[in-house]
Amino acid sequence: MSDIWAVIPVKEFDGAKHRLSGLLSPSERCLLAETMLTDMLDAVAGSRLLAGVMIVTLDPQATALGERIGARIVTLGARDGHTGSVNAGRRLLAGEGRGGMITMPGDIPAARAGEIDAVLSAHLAAPSFTISPAHDDFGSNAVVCSPPESVPLRFGENSYFPHLDAARRQGIEPTVIRQPGIAMDIDHPLDLALFLRLPQSAGTRTRTLLDELGVPALLAKRRIG
Repeated sequence: MSDIWAVIPVKEFDGAKHRLSGLLSPSERCLLAETMLTDMLDAVAGSRLLAGVMIVTLDPQATALGERIGARIVTLGARDGHTGSVNAGRRLLAGEGRGGMITMPGDIPAARAGEIDAVLSAHLAAPSFTISPAHDDFGSNAVVCSPPESVPLRFGENSYFPHLDAARRQGIEPTVIRQPGIAMDIDHPLDLALFLRLPQSAGTRTRTLLDELGVPALLAKRRIG
């Protein structure tokens, strides 16, 4: 087994996914965020190549979901945004002498354990950097760094190409590996439409929830996707 830990930043579910407010109520968005994280953690728990899982959060339900799979819960940096949470987690791993880290968001419910292992299998010996981008080539949905702080990271709406440049500035040629489930993060209504068409969405808790909430009909009515 490699000495690579997963670092998963999770914002508090209250007020989550505000870009979907035109489709879903606050309580429905909260439930969606929780359900997506549950699917994503199922994939993480099934990985054969992870040495451990760290969740950076202050949310009690996210904490409970993490503890269910034996994750280490960290609160330091949890209110510092996505980038701050990831950096807090990987600083801890670096201080402990861990070999590397992979960070993924909690809103990629179509991800599968095999995809995570494929990304880790493609990762080269340190110093190295591997990335699996979002479907639109803007987001960085899985990033692997060995050692944990080998490349500066800054997440946001357009982070994929800047992360490639950041790795090269450190003298590291990035490895790029695309995985359809990892690529499908959900932030906008169009993302919901794309997720529903994705074969990997079948059988997920998230797909079941969206069907129960009538989201396919809402999207069709508004001609989204």
